[in-house]
Amino acid sequence: MSLPPVIVQMELVNQKIKFSGISKTNPDTPVAIDYVPPLGDGEGFLGLELLVMSFAGCVSTAIVGLLRRMNKNLSAYKMDVTGIKNEQPLSLQKIHFAVTIESNNINEDEIQNVLKMAEQISPVWIAIRNNVEVNWEYKIINH
Repeated sequence: MSLPPVIVQMELVNQKIKFSGISKTNPDTPVAIDYVPPLGDGEGFLGLELLVMSFAGCVSTAIVGLLRRMNKNLSAYKMDVTGIKNEQPLSLQKIHFAVTIESNNINEDEIQNVLKMAEQISPVWIAIRNNVEVNWEYKIINH
């Protein structure tokens, strides 16, 4: 059984390099993509910002999904992410993320195991694995 492909469309929307991107699965939610002046007008996300955001969303989905499968209570979840860039060629060198979870029934071993499992099942993390260094930290706030 093969999975359906990921289908997106980019359309140039001005005389510089601003694009509107849509996904086949969510065509009514366009994403503005632009670059800093003078090439662009700075009216959208940069490509590397979207890559880091995709990583954060994908990994967060895995973490929260795994914790819920373990019947863990989450009263709050947050991930702060920093992407470190290479200058030449401009690329993503490293991602550091910090997860903060508020819960009354998660311990240190469980969150460490969940983070290691997320690395193995998150499609975006898998896609960048051999090209981008990733490190993480976490904080559990018990209620």
